Amino acid sequence: MDLDKGKCRNTSKKESWKTILLLAYQSLGVVYGDLSISPLYVYKSTFAEDIQHSQTNEEIFGVLSFVFWTLTLIPLFKYVFVVLRADDNGEGGTFALYSLICRHAKVGLLPNRQVADEALSTYKLEQPPEKKNSSRVKLLLEKYKALHTALLILVLLGTCMVIGDGLLTPAISVFSAVSGLELSMSKEHHQYAVIPITCFILVCLFALQHYGTHRLGSFFAPVVMMWLLCISALGLFNIIYWNPQVYKALSPYYMFKFLKKTKISGWMSLGGILLCITGSEAMFADLGHFSYAAIQIAFTFLVYPALILAYMGQAAYLSRNHHPSRTISFYVSVPECVRWPVLVIAILASVVGSQAIISGTFSIINQSQSLGCFPRVKVVHTSDKIHGQIYIPEINWMLMILCIAVTIGFRDTKHMGNASGLAVMTVMLVTTCLTSLVIILCWHKPPIIAITFLLFFGSIELLYFSASLTKFREGAWLPILLALFLMTIMFVWHYATIKKYEYDLHNKVSLEWLLALGPSLGIARVPGIGLVFTDLTSGIPANFSRFVTNLPAFHRILVFVCVKSVPVPYVPPDERYLVGRVGPPAHRSYRCIVRYGYRDVHQDVDSFESELVDRLADFIRYDWNRKQGSKSCDEDDDASRSNESSSDCRLAVIGTMTFSGPPAFEIEESVQPASVSIEFPTVESMTDVIEMEPVGVAERRVRFAIEDDSETDVQTDMGVQLREELEDLYTAQQAGTAFILGHSHVRAKQGSSVLKRVAIDFGYNFLRRNCRGADVALKVPPVSLLEVGMVYVV
Repeated sequence: MDLDKGKCRNTSKKESWKTILLLAYQSLGVVYGDLSISPLYVYKSTFAEDIQHSQTNEEIFGVLSFVFWTLTLIPLFKYVFVVLRADDNGEGGTFALYSLICRHAKVGLLPNRQVADEALSTYKLEQPPEKKNSSRVKLLLEKYKALHTALLILVLLGTCMVIGDGLLTPAISVFSAVSGLELSMSKEHHQYAVIPITCFILVCLFALQHYGTHRLGSFFAPVVMMWLLCISALGLFNIIYWNPQVYKALSPYYMFKFLKKTKISGWMSLGGILLCITGSEAMFADLGHFSYAAIQIAFTFLVYPALILAYMGQAAYLSRNHHPSRTISFYVSVPECVRWPVLVIAILASVVGSQAIISGTFSIINQSQSLGCFPRVKVVHTSDKIHGQIYIPEINWMLMILCIAVTIGFRDTKHMGNASGLAVMTVMLVTTCLTSLVIILCWHKPPIIAITFLLFFGSIELLYFSASLTKFREGAWLPILLALFLMTIMFVWHYATIKKYEYDLHNKVSLEWLLALGPSLGIARVPGIGLVFTDLTSGIPANFSRFVTNLPAFHRILVFVCVKSVPVPYVPPDERYLVGRVGPPAHRSYRCIVRYGYRDVHQDVDSFESELVDRLADFIRYDWNRKQGSKSCDEDDDASRSNESSSDCRLAVIGTMTFSGPPAFEIEESVQPASVSIEFPTVESMTDVIEMEPVGVAERRVRFAIEDDSETDVQTDMGVQLREELEDLYTAQQAGTAFILGHSHVRAKQGSSVLKRVAIDFGYNFLRRNCRGADVALKVPPVSLLEVGMVYVV
């Protein structure tokens, strides 16, 4: 599942095809679990109430025609041939599309964007000549902030509906699979057995989440493969045995005939038909674990034919066996001799499909959190080998409780299907809209192509969406209510996060103030390293000035740390740290910007602290050996005093590397190349950024071992100063590290509207108090924590 796609290009054609076929097989358990179990409930939901199965078979043939063309147009044409190509460095999903749009147009609301971020190897921009019309769309989007907000709301809506799908899919999948017991039990026993068995399976499913899907991943693909072969074999048997002429129903003529006969009831029944494409979004969302070719092959040559045969087989059976609508289900078309084995495989397949959507829910919440759109929650990385396998305890147990509540509350496939259908179609509409923007902004295609794509697929999805909305009182209210609740939380959190950043930006203090702090003002420098966490990428944060005002001392080594998210899926470890000086070298103050992508899982602070010190040592060594004739930071002080925006010195991307010249520390092992040399100004601060030249080295551990041998010591003033700075860093590390964080309270300023006061004073502060704080999220040792109280008036 975690195979390196890049290897395919370096191997022979035969080996590369072996790799693609292996990935295609593995994708069955992760990508297609949800989509493959839809035959369990599509016909049952469609014929639940609105239409009846008559002797003429026009209804069943019309539904089959709708299912066939829906599966062909949406998953096959839209996703496999278009949307899967809109990947972000191989990653897919709602945030991948949003990330692509934010990189090609300045539409992100978080104002901490730096031009330096564009040097990241994962920050890829296609650069063909832009069309004039494409530029106009870009300029229009960038000009109006209301469009930025509307775009974010659209993304949050899609995100909330994915979370809603993560709640509804396990309920409807497991319930539909277990419902097969109704044909083997009396009605009295059946109604008391299905709900408890479904709830028991759901509890077991959620209770096993903390082990991680990688432990069961090898079990998923064979189960889904077995299920697909099972339903395709059953479908083929039913076609041959009951009605070989059923293939004629694939003609679009039967769709028009169906709507002509059933009229408004037929349109309302589309809410059940659309369930045949539930799980299609997973093809795009899980793209990062596989490859485009693997997902395309698996769907085109196995999943799609198996599903078509399954639906045709059910239609063939029903065309010769006219059951009342209330008894139409998947299991009535299963021969009695194999019903129990099929029931067991169906339950296993429903569990696999549910697992995939639950893992996807964890992933999208982690992405929302990384972009400042979700309150902080605990994220556990469950696999050392497979990147992105995560578990979120709080969300897991909430999903379990809600999932069981839905199962007990609805008690039938019809209401669950109505709710799930609305959530699925909303996500697909959001994907269609965002892909249209990607076609213009990122692929630089003429707007007419994007409009055609939007109108063609959007009109189909709107037709199904409108049918789902008519079921508002019959279950469709649930995803709408859940989306409103989650969107309120996410938007309030994001809005307050931006306002806090703007407050920090307007209240940061000057470099002169920092440099003036000293014994003359009664300020002492104490041993140790002080890590001041801030959201600012330049300038001195207000929480540090408040800290010094109340406690007139700060550490000998001072580091302003900014942990920020970049609109890329992953930031390579050797490009994560952006380090520079604050003030002259003698001041021993530094800035470190730690960059993460929206799919990155933040590492533990235990390793972060030691790694940060290693990066500082690398930077110090590099800075003193960069160019002995170049100006140092103290020579730039005059310029920095006259221009606050130039307060920081050059920032360097510090990765894994070696240096020329006599070593100031030992390199015990070697591996891995570093980065390329580039210079840019930042958006906010015009700070220069440089990266070190690539060196053919490997992963290394740095041990501070200052050599006393005069033969290895540099006999220059610079060498002495370098040695002193490294000794100060080493001594400070031995003395201990303090983490200085702001403990914020946010309140709306006077004159704000009632809505804003409620959202900020009550909503945001309630979330902040009851969710994990920055210290817990960053795993700061409590004994090393210093919190600075800050009141933000926004």
